[in-house]
Amino acid sequence: MAVTNPKVHGNFPVIGVKYHKVFGLPVDQDIIFSNSRNKYKPRIEKRQRKLIIKIPFIRPFLDPDENILLVTTGHSPPTVFEKLGIGWFFIYLKRSLLIFTDRRIFHVPTTSKYTYRNCIAQIYYAFCESIQVKGRSLVVNYNGGEKTEKFVSLSGREKKKIGALLKIVSFADKQAGAARRVHLCPQCATGLNDEISDCRKCGLKFKSSTVATLLAILFPGGGYFYLRQPFLGMINALLEMCAAIMIGLPVNDLINGVPSNLLWLGGGTLLLCLLKAFAVVHARVIVNEFIPRKKTINFQTATAMTR
Repeated sequence: MAVTNPKVHGNFPVIGVKYHKVFGLPVDQDIIFSNSRNKYKPRIEKRQRKLIIKIPFIRPFLDPDENILLVTTGHSPPTVFEKLGIGWFFIYLKRSLLIFTDRRIFHVPTTSKYTYRNCIAQIYYAFCESIQVKGRSLVVNYNGGEKTEKFVSLSGREKKKIGALLKIVSFADKQAGAARRVHLCPQCATGLNDEISDCRKCGLKFKSSTVATLLAILFPGGGYFYLRQPFLGMINALLEMCAAIMIGLPVNDLINGVPSNLLWLGGGTLLLCLLKAFAVVHARVIVNEFIPRKKTINFQTATAMTR
C-alpha cells in the first residue's frame, strides 16, 4: 500500500488508512500491529494486513462497538478419532483462522489456503474460566470446568502476542449461557443448536448427518464429497477400491473353481468394513461444523429477512 500522509497515533504510525479501520474492518491498531511488548513492528503490520484481507466476511458478525485485536492461523480441535484415523492429515484438513476481538474469539474453519468455508463459531471470554497458550496450543477452559478445547498448531509468529493479549481481555464478567464454542449461522449470525438441521431464524439449511452416513456407506468417498472434502473423498474412494479388488480376486477364483487365498478375502473384507466405519464416523464429526447446503451465502440483515 502506498504511503499517503503518514500520521502518528501514540507510538504507532498510521499508513494510508483511518486509524480505526483496516480494509473496512474495525481494528485496534495500538494492539494489532504491535508485538507482545506493545511495540509497533512493520513486519507485524504486514502479516496482519495479509490475514485481514482474508476475513471481509466477519464484518456483519461484529457488534457495533467491537474491535479486532489480532488475527492468527491454527487448527480446529482434532478429536482423538481423527488423530488416530487420519494422523497428521488434519494439519491440512483442520486449518482455521482465529480472530481475537475485545470480547470474544471467532473460530473460522477454512480450506488449506485459509479461505472461508461459510462456517464460523464464537467463544465469548465471559463464558470461559480461562484461556491459556501452552506450547503451540490454545487451551480453552469453559465455565464450570466441564469442557475443555484445544486449538493446536498456533502460528509461532503470534504465539507470544496471544499470551500477552489474554492478559488484557476480561474474563471477570461471567455470564450465564452456553459454556462452549457456539456455531453461528453464516447467513444471519444466529447461534446454532447442535440438534438442528436448519437455522431457526433465517431457515438456512445445513448438511445432514443422515445423508452423509448413507452416502458414506453406499458410495466410495460419498460422505466426504457430500461434505465438500474432495481430498479425503478421493483417498477414501481409492482405498475402498483397493479393498474391493482384494475381495474380488479370490471370489472370482472361487466362482471358477480355482484354489484361492482366503486370507486375501478376509483381509479385504475387514479393510472395507473398517474404511466404511471410519468414513461414517468421520463424516458425522465434519457435519458438526454446520456446513450449509448452499455453496454461496449472502449475509441477510434483520430488515431483509422481514420483507
